[in-house]
Amino acid sequence: MSKKIAFFDIDGTLLNHQKKLQDETIQAVKELQRSGVYCAIATGRAPFMYEDIRKVLGIDSYVSFNGQFVVFEGTPVFKNPLNSEQLEQLSVKARESEHPLVYMNHQEMKATDAGQDFIQESLSSLHFDYPEIDPTFYKDREIYQSLLFCEGDEINRYRQAYPAFDYIRWHQFSCDVLPSGGSKANGIRKLVEAAGLSMDDTYAFGDGLNDIEMIRDAGIGVAMGNAVKETKEVSDMVTADVNEGGLVKAIYDLKLLERSKV
Repeated sequence: MSKKIAFFDIDGTLLNHQKKLQDETIQAVKELQRSGVYCAIATGRAPFMYEDIRKVLGIDSYVSFNGQFVVFEGTPVFKNPLNSEQLEQLSVKARESEHPLVYMNHQEMKATDAGQDFIQESLSSLHFDYPEIDPTFYKDREIYQSLLFCEGDEINRYRQAYPAFDYIRWHQFSCDVLPSGGSKANGIRKLVEAAGLSMDDTYAFGDGLNDIEMIRDAGIGVAMGNAVKETKEVSDMVTADVNEGGLVKAIYDLKLLERSKV
């Protein structure tokens, strides 16, 4: 029997709406590992943003920045930083437009401006503090993701001017800025290859717009009950809401684990 590998999104999948990792989720993931299913995380977050989750779950393999920084058993196997020249140009334009930015590498993040409500509100929704300020942090470093803080259709001017990047809105006031064509799907392929496994034996669980490609391309893609419509439409299964135990329910419904008959 081929070894199976399961990829879990974090927000709205592993973490519930209160950003809590529930005991039943921890138990199910650890039981999967004991049963021989390889478990990994696939997230838009930077690695430093979920060290505690990895430690609790005992997971050393992960896809970060929506596929731009991939680690297999503690060792990076793929890096795809933002184009530095285009990032410089975008940074100048954002400054002129009074749109703040946050720059991220795999170890830390820095903001371009202090006291910005859009930064505060967006990051506090993830339970993160306001970053330290360093508007030149992107210079002479590999930056895997930036956050651009603007509203609604304002992002379209960046899409048109800087096509080297993709822009994924994750909050009313914030968009992820990623290398064009980068996705969680590409990242999980890199990890699956490093693990010597097959995409046919992958299971992917998620809820957001940034999970669409991953759920579509996995062997079995599962959308949470709280997932956006577009993610549900490409999934093989829609489970219950995360706050109703949707992740654990899907794991058992797919027979990745068998319920005790006792």
